[in-house]
Amino acid sequence: MAKLGKTAKPKKKKLERRVDKGIVNISTSFNNTIINLSDRDGNTLAWATAGSLGFKGAKKATPFAASQIARKIADKAQAIGMTELEIKVQGVGTGREQAVRALVGSGFTVNSIQDVTPIPHGGVRPKKVRRV
Repeated sequence: MAKLGKTAKPKKKKLERRVDKGIVNISTSFNNTIINLSDRDGNTLAWATAGSLGFKGAKKATPFAASQIARKIADKAQAIGMTELEIKVQGVGTGREQAVRALVGSGFTVNSIQDVTPIPHGGVRPKKVRRV
């Protein structure tokens, strides 16, 4: 009698991508820092957060955590073969400057640094005047 078992499927090979130009999105909040590395089309190649590196609680929002995240992303970008970066920073957290400094100090050619934090303009309609 033949055994009825699962047949082993061949594993898919991970594609080695070689990308020379990329975009780094740094999102900082009061609680965390998230860095996303993508190609020029917006396809995510790598990402890192303070929590993924082992920082917990209030330590996730520190400048030191942001610099460690940026170094990890820089290592991943160098492994892909990236040489030029565009940096986009969003948010109000304390790790903004340290993350940018760590990326600039990693030996990449930085083409631009943009602040893309959304700023409200116009706002909501004010309350009507109270008449007594």
